[in-house]
Amino acid sequence: MTDASGIAPPPTAALDPGMHRAVDARARDRWFFTIAAIAVSAIVFAGFARTYYLKAWFHTPALPWLLHLHGAVMTSWFLLFVVQARLIAARRIKMHRRLGVAGAMLAALVVVVVTAVIIETQRRAVRLGHPHLPGMAFQLGIVLVFAILVTAAIALRRRSDVHKRLMLLACLSILSPGIVRIPLHAIQAGGLFSLIGILDACIIICAVVDALNHRRLHPAFVWGGLLIILSQPLSMLLGATSAWMHVARMLVS
Repeated sequence: MTDASGIAPPPTAALDPGMHRAVDARARDRWFFTIAAIAVSAIVFAGFARTYYLKAWFHTPALPWLLHLHGAVMTSWFLLFVVQARLIAARRIKMHRRLGVAGAMLAALVVVVVTAVIIETQRRAVRLGHPHLPGMAFQLGIVLVFAILVTAAIALRRRSDVHKRLMLLACLSILSPGIVRIPLHAIQAGGLFSLIGILDACIIICAVVDALNHRRLHPAFVWGGLLIILSQPLSMLLGATSAWMHVARMLVS
């Protein structure tokens, strides 16, 4: 069909179902990552409400300065994740990239501060006579996986499809301290295996929703999710070795 000038007009999006699907998938993506960022932050808030965010209402014991620093750093990280997701949803790419520089520095601070908290907590446990050095391997394993995922996300930042999924997985990888502190009997009674099950379920749900949106399972969710899931039994096995106990004793001495 031609117009009055005899020139055929360019094809419109209405004539291209594939283009429509791609636009719809991107729109759903923006909502998915925004909702996921808010949900992850809500879990952290629910877990630490009594001991940190709302501690004045629950009259919980005062915290040492290191734990206050830990709370401030982790809160900043999850808030930044929400802000970054919203900036992408609003197509404010330049601002997202500027904040990404601060995010990289904040991620490094997360690794340093969380590692310091884990070691100091075990030192205190040793002084009180009830250390749990095998569990320290599991905790430090979480930090290592977070560092790997964030580093990979930063290195692949020009591949936005990979970058955003790795950043979501990085946030999920450090979600277990928030989950385990949620005051629900089913979580508290289930112990470590309940914690792992809930965390792995969160990863699988995100991967499935994303796969349904794009009609394929994204490779970043495959290897990033497997890294988190497989690190859990591996870190527990490491924690049971005599070599780890030797290293742990040096760390807390």
